Amino acid sequence: MTSKVQDLREFLGHVGPIALVEVAGTKGSTPREKGAYMLVSPQATYGTIGGGQLEYMAIDKARQMSGVLPSRKGGQPAVHRIDAQEVCATLDVPLGPEIGQCCGGRVEVLIRLVDGSLAAELIAAAEAEEEHLPHLYIFGGGHVGKALAAAVSLLPLHVVVVETRAEELEGITEAVETRLTAMPEEMVRQAPAGSAFAVLTHDHALDFLIAAEALKRSDAAYVGMIGSQTKKATFRNWFLKTANGSEMEFERLVSPIGGDAVKDKRPPVIAALAASEMMTALVRHRVKAGADAA
Repeated sequence: MTSKVQDLREFLGHVGPIALVEVAGTKGSTPREKGAYMLVSPQATYGTIGGGQLEYMAIDKARQMSGVLPSRKGGQPAVHRIDAQEVCATLDVPLGPEIGQCCGGRVEVLIRLVDGSLAAELIAAAEAEEEHLPHLYIFGGGHVGKALAAAVSLLPLHVVVVETRAEELEGITEAVETRLTAMPEEMVRQAPAGSAFAVLTHDHALDFLIAAEALKRSDAAYVGMIGSQTKKATFRNWFLKTANGSEMEFERLVSPIGGDAVKDKRPPVIAALAASEMMTALVRHRVKAGADAA
């Protein structure tokens, strides 16, 4: 499993000056929120503050402060040194016709050269954020499981693909964690509060076992199972009569995952629809948990 913290460390390890570009304040409609940031080196960037002319202006200023400006000679990148004394600068940018953007708001951007202390702060913050990412467990590494893992791999989630068959974990994107276990339901019991569970194994009986375990978790943000309305009805009968489940618990089940508004059963399409559904549920659960705590 690759880590966003690992990617950040690698970028900060680049040779040459690096600048931190951070959204320090916003008014009205803006592309990103306060605290959003990106890193700028002479030849590359990491992250985004929203794109467009705002970002281009910030990148240019960051590279001026770094003492370098990239250009091209004969199709090959070249770097020119310039004199620079600034270690910190602020841009106050109106997002209107003046810069060719029509958001209508205003963004204050803070730009700082990254030293060892600031780099350590960024890594520590990224580690803390990663530690508290919502968990999404995908049970099943078949065609839909692989497609779903790929679809959610760029989202701010800790994704775990759980399989009973070692060969099905081959080809899973490296951006997610994989677990091989003979008892996948144990992963449900061990999951942190607020997790989402997507059940799509090769075996309906195994699907039922995992889904039943997940529905008993009142703190789950989402429980979804792949299948048809017939499968859902069969599961309901089994869940209520054999698994000691309740009607209230069953009502929390999302099945089929991704809904049935789009009549397309290709794995990447199911994955895209399901990813949106799951992310929405996770965000709503986190907002509700925050409101309840307050």
